[in-house]
Amino acid sequence: MNEVYAFLETLDITKDEVLVVAVSYGPDSMFLLDMLKNKYNNNKIVCAHVHHNHRKESDEEARKLEKYCKDNNIIFEFMKIENYNNDKFTEEEARCKRYNFFKRLIEKYSSKYLFTAHHGDDLSETILMRLVRGSNLNGYKGISLISNRDNYSIIRPLLFLTKNQIENACREKNIPYAVDNSNLSDEYTRNRFRNNILKFLKDENKDVHKKFLQFSKELESYDDYIIDVVKKVYNNVENNNELDINLLNKEHSLIRRKVIELYLFNNYNDDVKLITNNIVESILDMLDSDKPNITISMPLSKTLVKSYNRIYFDKVHDYNNYRYELKESVNLPDGIISVVDEIDNSSNYMTKLDSNEITLPIIIRNRKNGDKIEILGSGTKKIKDILIDSKIDRYKRNIYPIVTDSKDNILWLPGLKKSKYDKSKGGKYDIILKYDRKENKNAK
Repeated sequence: MNEVYAFLETLDITKDEVLVVAVSYGPDSMFLLDMLKNKYNNNKIVCAHVHHNHRKESDEEARKLEKYCKDNNIIFEFMKIENYNNDKFTEEEARCKRYNFFKRLIEKYSSKYLFTAHHGDDLSETILMRLVRGSNLNGYKGISLISNRDNYSIIRPLLFLTKNQIENACREKNIPYAVDNSNLSDEYTRNRFRNNILKFLKDENKDVHKKFLQFSKELESYDDYIIDVVKKVYNNVENNNELDINLLNKEHSLIRRKVIELYLFNNYNDDVKLITNNIVESILDMLDSDKPNITISMPLSKTLVKSYNRIYFDKVHDYNNYRYELKESVNLPDGIISVVDEIDNSSNYMTKLDSNEITLPIIIRNRKNGDKIEILGSGTKKIKDILIDSKIDRYKRNIYPIVTDSKDNILWLPGLKKSKYDKSKGGKYDIILKYDRKENKNAK
């Protein structure tokens, strides 16, 4: 028990802070609530109770818990889950709704702490289950003493104790609680681990839960270090939600995988659970492939694209078949074309036109089949061939901007080729156009 109180001291909780405690009315959470009530008797404590609408005993347990809170000057907050998807109870949906409720209470009371009653046996069981099922470094570490969220932390001080220690303490202190009999049935996977494998390990070492906690802390240290490395690499290889393959392939295989996982998380957020290990392996294979253009169908109707040296999620469909009349400037998928007053370079990113030789207004559109441009002194070339030769991504060729007059004469392929209509600096012209392209920060 001393380890629990020593850990709580490291939190430096002041008397002005509100503590939100997740309480089911089982022995673990009731012991936690009683312990926090006694230790932080000057603090405002909020008991957050969720009625899962899954057991007939839940109504009576909620009433008893509410009375306990009233008798002990604890704020009682209650939520009942009225229905589940497809009218079927699932642990995942219940957990999601439960934690959404806790988050609302954190915001309501401006709290920084959510306490949960996960104990040492929970940690041991979780690690064992993930070892059997397969996971990653973050998963294998199981349950952390502290999990930081955006604006609060989840605190689990009972990880130092076993279930048996907690129940004995409840009996000694006359702390009321109820037992969920479903936790005794081998129908559930966790119960089989608890009643068989963990029981065997405890027979070998009664403090085995502390070994699992030590194992968890060790993995957490490694995971924290790797996360720091991955974030630095990610900032170097990512730009405008695209990954630079050449830079990424210089990294260790572990870092490459972690960068891909972070990239997927940033694009899927809570839906990242839809990403299977097979998908991650396919993306890693994509990095090593000699093929310049590859696509992978992703969950939620997304498409991941490898095009030459980049990986990105395809957004081409957002810009197909555009046509704009140029007045002052036009914003495009990959840059801006503007009418300017002065010439600041002689590259293909600027062109000079004589309004007497073309038919106004000037039009900016995407490529059409059969498009050709007449280049001064070089004859006619297909736009498609120019884009291929210039290594423009296959999936962006159809949205590459083309500048024409109102009779569809192609005047300029911005950034790539000038037409016969372009004038020399000393020639006669009254229109100057400039293309500011959104370049990748890692481009050479």
